[in-house]
Amino acid sequence: MTENAMRKYYTLESGIDDVFEVADETASSDAGGEVPEVELGVLATRESKLAVGRDDDIFNEVRVADEAAVRKVVDFVFLTSKCGRIKAMASPTVSVPKREKDPKKRIVITGMGLVSVFGSDIDTFYNKLLEGESGITLIDRFDASSFSVRFAGQIRDFSSEGYIDGKNDRRLDDCWRYCLVAGRRALDDARLGPEVLETMDRSKIGVLVGSGMGGLTAFSNGVEALLQKGYKKITPFFIPYSITNMGSALLAIDTGLMGPNYSISTACATANYCFYAAANHIRRGEADIMVAGGTEAAVMATGVGGFIACRALSQRNDEPHKASRPWDKDRDGFVIGEGSGVLIMESLEHAMKRGANIIAEYLGGAITCDAHHMTDPRSDGLGVSSCISKALEDAGVSPEEVNYVNAHATSTLAGDLAESMIGHGLGASGGLEAIATIKAITTGWLHPTINQYNLEPEVTIDSVPNVKKKHEVNVAISNSFGFGGHNSVVAFTPFRP
Repeated sequence: MTENAMRKYYTLESGIDDVFEVADETASSDAGGEVPEVELGVLATRESKLAVGRDDDIFNEVRVADEAAVRKVVDFVFLTSKCGRIKAMASPTVSVPKREKDPKKRIVITGMGLVSVFGSDIDTFYNKLLEGESGITLIDRFDASSFSVRFAGQIRDFSSEGYIDGKNDRRLDDCWRYCLVAGRRALDDARLGPEVLETMDRSKIGVLVGSGMGGLTAFSNGVEALLQKGYKKITPFFIPYSITNMGSALLAIDTGLMGPNYSISTACATANYCFYAAANHIRRGEADIMVAGGTEAAVMATGVGGFIACRALSQRNDEPHKASRPWDKDRDGFVIGEGSGVLIMESLEHAMKRGANIIAEYLGGAITCDAHHMTDPRSDGLGVSSCISKALEDAGVSPEEVNYVNAHATSTLAGDLAESMIGHGLGASGGLEAIATIKAITTGWLHPTINQYNLEPEVTIDSVPNVKKKHEVNVAISNSFGFGGHNSVVAFTPFRP
């Protein structure tokens, strides 16, 4: 193939949309009748060009310094094709990275809190991930014997003692119980207990904890009461405990935090959307601290039944611990999970003034929409690729600096890390994954992706299969993509003064 043909085939000029087609006859003619098969899977940027492919000549032509480093950025698995017709992910040119230097706008993580299938202690949670332990078990919260899916990442032995009073604990939907415990534990981890908060300007501390489905049990119970006994038997808590903004509201009521307060609901991308929005409140000076994350409690009859109807769940009832298997050829759907993951995001200036323990730094993020389908992602990956590109630009990092990706790998056939062990936490997943990503940064250990026995041949990234791996993280990105085509990417790094 001539150099000119190679350039036409492998590069996209800025401004071309998401699909790049090369005519069969042109490619065949330039190649002397030979049409080589090329494995796709790299997104590289060089001035106004985007290159796809793994041919050494092409990487020389666009002068990409480190193919391996660039490959680590993109966790979207491209289609493979012959030279005749190729769909490539196009994305805006990434400018020269410029990281934020203003301590008022630099954002650090000073606390973390969670509720998970492995309990509420963060070190225990991550150690179980490192050991590859599965938390997926048969459901016993309700009678699932007639369901085609009878297993989940169900939380057991949950205790709210010390965080929620007895009366509210009995009334609240689990979605909000998880939120309150994770949020309070995150504040405690940040050394922001009640006595400390009393001395601070609480109008500058906000809460932004979202949920994909809200108080689903409260909603289901209200509908059941209506159908069986009539509207007069609906509890007055039906509406308040069902709506998705109640997690942020209850946490603020409990702690007296009067800063920006609302919720975001973008399905499985919810928590990342909350991190991104919370960071912007701090950067604009509207808050010094934001309590941000996601919460979900959909392991109940309506939730499981609804996802069965969507044909989204694995049906591996005989081996629930092996059901979630991202990137494996034998995957058959995701495993529903639940929980809550919350971060304390704080301006560096404020954290330094109060002598906070800084765990990691939030560099930036981005959100985009596929504008394509309610449940299926775009086949060209444009929404995802542009989100990754914009997140790196917002973070002020180049693709070569990223050496860890916490992928949105749920084991679905269409959408396809920690989720292989804890299940897909829906609106809470981004929060739990952010904590796992930050623990990878602070410990130098990557947790494995378990149940990888028959990897898809197109997957050439290092997915850390089955066994933990020692790795020094430079910049990590965590991806979450939700029904409706909602894409989100956030970036974290070790804190360096």
